[in-house]
Amino acid sequence: MSHEPPAPPPEDRPAAPAPASEPGGGRETGGRRVPLVVGAIVAGTAAAVVGLYLLSAGRTNKVALAQSPRPVSVVKADKATFRPLRSYVATLQPWNSARVGPQFVSAYIDAVLVRPGAAVRRGQVLATLDCRGSSAASRETAARTRAVAERQVASEHEAARIKDLTTGGYASPNEVEQHEARSRSQAAEVVALQASLSTRSLEVSDCVLRAPFAGEVADRTLDPGAYARPGAAIVQVIDRDTVRVVADAPESDFAVVAPGTEVGLEILATAAHLTGRISRRAPAADEQSRTVRFEVDVDNRDHALPVGTTAVLSIEVGDPQPATVIPLRAAVLRGGRATVFVVEGGAAHRGQCAVLGERKGVLFVAPTLVPGSAVVIEGRALLEDGDLVSARELAP
Repeated sequence: MSHEPPAPPPEDRPAAPAPASEPGGGRETGGRRVPLVVGAIVAGTAAAVVGLYLLSAGRTNKVALAQSPRPVSVVKADKATFRPLRSYVATLQPWNSARVGPQFVSAYIDAVLVRPGAAVRRGQVLATLDCRGSSAASRETAARTRAVAERQVASEHEAARIKDLTTGGYASPNEVEQHEARSRSQAAEVVALQASLSTRSLEVSDCVLRAPFAGEVADRTLDPGAYARPGAAIVQVIDRDTVRVVADAPESDFAVVAPGTEVGLEILATAAHLTGRISRRAPAADEQSRTVRFEVDVDNRDHALPVGTTAVLSIEVGDPQPATVIPLRAAVLRGGRATVFVVEGGAAHRGQCAVLGERKGVLFVAPTLVPGSAVVIEGRALLEDGDLVSARELAP
């Protein structure tokens, strides 16, 4: 029976080299790479944080807002002259105006031959009425007049013959007087019938309505079939070759609106600006309103101005005086004084000056505001006296 020699102790066995492909060799290499990757990430993050901080710090304004110049817009004050102005609201009225309708008869309207805007001649037929009743009454009156006239002539001749008979005693004076009285009575009746016939003729003529003058039809108030009574207007005819601009002035301006005074006219309907002179002025003030009426005649043969519209009349009074003109929105007005900001030496300075007047968006102030000064027009609401400003000049 054979016996194998005992195995050497474990510590005495030589260690076999590990193959290169075993897992133990790759774990040692990966363990060294992890700290490098983590360090790179941390370093990149730190660099990004530092970069963002520097960028933000570079954009931060370290100057206090109260110390930074405020952006404003300025305009240059101009030199001008100023005269006080009186303004009056006026109405454009036609030279002639007529509301055409019946004046004596009441009848149905048979025809209306014109409409608003139509040009008409003097005497042109505008409308007709159904006046068959008036025509018949006129013919009846004419026939009665002829009959009574014939009887009056016969009575007059009879009275003359009877008067001749009184010479021979064949007729009494009483008979002569009776025949003469009858003749005179019939003559008076003829006169009365002739007057009635004239009235009937007027009624018949009133049934045909004609234009009283050459002009235009401004309005048509009734149509065929309507019943027209005396005084009712069917059409309105106007003549606006010359327009009367009519206004009322306070009694204290009686001398201001003297005839011949030059006035400026602003026609609101057409935005036209005209000049003219006062043509006439009432010699007395209205007892109710205590105003004086005056008129300006304007040539309107081209019919460019509509009547019944509004105009503003302006009259300059007093002597011209030196002034400085600025935009109205560049100042704050209070109690006849204007508060403005003037830019000098890069700072805004508050100042006040007397107001002379205002016209069409511009303000006339006393020349204590030196012409040529840079007046703040935009951005002044946030300004205080002495604030630094960055001015941008606007075109006037």
